[in-house]
Amino acid sequence: MDLPSRNWKPLLPLLLLALLLFYEERVSLPSCTLVPSNSRQNDAAEEKNLDDDLKVMIVANLLLVGSKTSYFDLYFRDYYMSKFFRKSFRSLKPDMLLVLGDVSAAGFELSKSKWVSVLHQFHGILGPFLELPVHVVLGDRDIGECSKLNSSSVHWVSRNFPGLDSAGCGGFDISNVSFVSLNAVALLCGNNKLRFSVEKAIETESIDLRMGTEGAMDGIVNFRKLPDSFSWKENAMSSGSGPVLLLHFPLHRTANDNCKGHNSIEKAATSFQDDTDALESRGPYDLLHTVPPNASEYIFQALKPRIIFSAHSHEFCDYTHSDGIREVTVPAMTWKARDDPGFIIATFHGVKRSVSVSYCSLARESHVLIVYACFLILLLTTWLMTNKPQNSSFR
Repeated sequence: MDLPSRNWKPLLPLLLLALLLFYEERVSLPSCTLVPSNSRQNDAAEEKNLDDDLKVMIVANLLLVGSKTSYFDLYFRDYYMSKFFRKSFRSLKPDMLLVLGDVSAAGFELSKSKWVSVLHQFHGILGPFLELPVHVVLGDRDIGECSKLNSSSVHWVSRNFPGLDSAGCGGFDISNVSFVSLNAVALLCGNNKLRFSVEKAIETESIDLRMGTEGAMDGIVNFRKLPDSFSWKENAMSSGSGPVLLLHFPLHRTANDNCKGHNSIEKAATSFQDDTDALESRGPYDLLHTVPPNASEYIFQALKPRIIFSAHSHEFCDYTHSDGIREVTVPAMTWKARDDPGFIIATFHGVKRSVSVSYCSLARESHVLIVYACFLILLLTTWLMTNKPQNSSFR
């Protein structure tokens, strides 16, 4: 009986390796849950899968460090992040990718050469998504908070991401869906020159939108003035009739606001406070930052956004503003920020301009590390079994 057992024992390491590879493939698949909408139009459209639907994958807070990447990040976190992107691309088949800021963990501190290393890391992780349209919004970790914000550095960073102007704003259309991205960081910065450039971008977009309405052709416009130089022309556009708005910081919300979503999503976000505390210790970043009230009202009035996607907090949130406009805050997609990263899939339906949103969760880092630890223990045990000295006596 000893001889047959000795024949299969050398195969145990190969079997364990095969099981580990199978696990890696399975664990890198995203798990997506449709987030219920308050709109009946959305619910009706979600039941259909039309050819003119636009499916967009939205991620945020990658927090890459470029040449400063540790071996642990390079061979574990970046390795899995690349697998997450590849598996998401193959299983979900999105039409484009949006990145809502904080591509870099501390880009505002980097020289241009080190920023280039972050961009190389970014492109390496994206993998097949480079074949699709990609749009990046600037975050405070990319360009710095107000005290470190300057036009020349923002201009240089913006040039490395397609579709952004010198102030870090952009606008584009794809599959009959209009998108506008704003440098929300500058909107927090008082009389900073970049803030006025962002105001100008908003007003330019607002004029373009009004030119498409009958109210604008009638020449009926009213002027309003808010503190800190915010002003706009009110128009006849209805709420929610404007473009899809992309920001890094969420817009201002009331003090008693509530994030709504699927029960499993709320459960997945329970580790947010611990993750927030861990990240706060790495730098002076307030994860509760939002766009100031006056700037938020200015954006609502000028753009009448169809739906808003924001980030920064690292936490998923589905919030409906007082005028009925939906804002979805995208969670962080990195183990550097939280144990359970995630992203959003937004599907823009041609029917009644509805939008369905799915929350996609990824594997917990702690779970993956536990599996690796168990694998190493089993591998060591197997090695000891196969190399155990055999009794040379025969009976």
